Amino acid sequence: MNGLSIVIGAICILVIGYRFYGYFFTKKVLLINDKKPTPAHELNDGQDYVPTNKWVAFGHHFAAIAAAGPLVGPVLAAQFGYLPGLLWLLIGAVIGGAVHDAVVLFASMRQKGKSLSEVMKEELGPVAAFCTGLAMLFIITITMAGLSMVVLGALERNPWGTFAVAITIPIAMLVGVAYKKTGNLLVTSAVGFILLLIGVFAGPYIQDTVLGQWLTLDRQTLALILPIYAFFAAALPVWFLLAPRDYLSSFMKIGVFIALIVGVFFVNPVIQFPAVTEFVHGGGPIIAGPVWPFVSITIACGAISGFHAFIGSGTTPKMLDKWEDIRVVGFGAMLVESLVGVMALIAATSLHPADYFAINAAPAVFATLGMEVVNLPQLSQTIGIDLEGRTGGAVSLAVGMTQIFTGVPWFANLSSYFYQFVIMFEAVFILTAIDAGTRVARYLIQDFLGDVIRPLKRTDWMPGTIFASALACFMWGYLLYTGEIGPIWALFGVSNQLMASIGLVIGATVILKIATKRIYVLTCIIPLVYLYITVNVAGIWMIKNVYWNSASSGYSVLNGILSIIMLILGLVVVITALKSWVKLWNSPRFVRGKAVGEAV
Repeated sequence: MNGLSIVIGAICILVIGYRFYGYFFTKKVLLINDKKPTPAHELNDGQDYVPTNKWVAFGHHFAAIAAAGPLVGPVLAAQFGYLPGLLWLLIGAVIGGAVHDAVVLFASMRQKGKSLSEVMKEELGPVAAFCTGLAMLFIITITMAGLSMVVLGALERNPWGTFAVAITIPIAMLVGVAYKKTGNLLVTSAVGFILLLIGVFAGPYIQDTVLGQWLTLDRQTLALILPIYAFFAAALPVWFLLAPRDYLSSFMKIGVFIALIVGVFFVNPVIQFPAVTEFVHGGGPIIAGPVWPFVSITIACGAISGFHAFIGSGTTPKMLDKWEDIRVVGFGAMLVESLVGVMALIAATSLHPADYFAINAAPAVFATLGMEVVNLPQLSQTIGIDLEGRTGGAVSLAVGMTQIFTGVPWFANLSSYFYQFVIMFEAVFILTAIDAGTRVARYLIQDFLGDVIRPLKRTDWMPGTIFASALACFMWGYLLYTGEIGPIWALFGVSNQLMASIGLVIGATVILKIATKRIYVLTCIIPLVYLYITVNVAGIWMIKNVYWNSASSGYSVLNGILSIIMLILGLVVVITALKSWVKLWNSPRFVRGKAVGEAV
């Protein structure tokens, strides 16, 4: 197998899925039309509700949903071989992820851009809403702190990366102001993109300057700076910082992966991994469990991810200019992210398996595998750092991408440059999700506490905006600074996919209320059944074999208790939904499966 065949096949499947299934789902199932104004027009406040060009909205949405997941998840899942991850990325994205993202976005816009917990209250009542809101607040806090810890590792004592990431902030502000004043998207985007490139490529030249010394920061300093930055990203008007920064970052994200696709066409790397490895039955050095259910837990973003529901019911529904934009922004962005995941999988599996495991497993664990590294010593020498034992997926992805880029003859001697560039690129990927995620956490806090402090419900009340933003940043910033997120990070994989299940529950409920044919509900029910069973099997497996297994290195009674709480919250939501679905299925507006009455 070679990388080029996989790329061409993946692009064809995703394009066909968008053209036919995307059109069917948005036009026939969701009945999208532009006869009524979107929430961005109805509630335009210049702060959160702002009608936005669909390509700017696409850029923001893609930048926000495409964090570390489509980069790191497929790399870690490569432990099982290239085939399981590839199948899940393509099938999961078209049948599950794109449907999930589009229907959550639609459901939120249908309720004036409200958060998922508020949408759940409208669709299924207060009990389901409380469980959903509690799960969302729990997951978003863990996610922001966990993603930020990855950034700390990438930017710690790395002035080049810190400069390249930091320079995107004033550039985004400049673009935001220029576009608002001129309305010329093409010129402002071009100027912003050129400045962004200058900032990225100027990075190496500031390392030995006074500025470089100022930007050589330790982990604790960065752990203070990141929440402070996120506070401003969450509190400032969306047009001023968050949307243009995410939009410009998307240029770099998509640009790098287009370059990687071109590199694959030039180099046509051989996929050195087998289709499946010996670890498909479990016992692997990176993921202990078997290929199912854990390939669908490890690869979230890129196939289907509950984190997308935060964005789809947070910032994005308040920005769309037209209802038709749901197909491009919701359905389309998910498929582009799937391609990102496919490219990450190719980069990882183009490494020799022994080199891959030497990077992603602790040295003591790798020693038990009976493997001998092949190209790793040479790679370490050309890149300039020791690569063994750098677990987590980010380094092996950077090494794999560097190996592809430097396979092009003109770039053969630029290994260290490409490696550092990709590390920085991964950091930018993650930071854009932190921007939007913190803003979503602000909305959740306002919804939760707004029942007690009424003015908090108003997104245009500045004191409430400042308070909720500060509280959101403090919650995950505290975990980041103290490092207490580490013991519970393993919960994220299961809880994230549980949130995706909740998103599909809402989707199925909405479709039964509006559809012209009740059989259309299967567009959500089919991926929901698979994902919900997968989540529960994985959660129970982790409790039994890891969290409550005293012989396991991951033994944690607390993690087991938290896992049970999350699974119970999901069960309450599903049971509540089933009762509602029975009533809707037997609704008088359906005769022989077709709607004859008004939508609910």
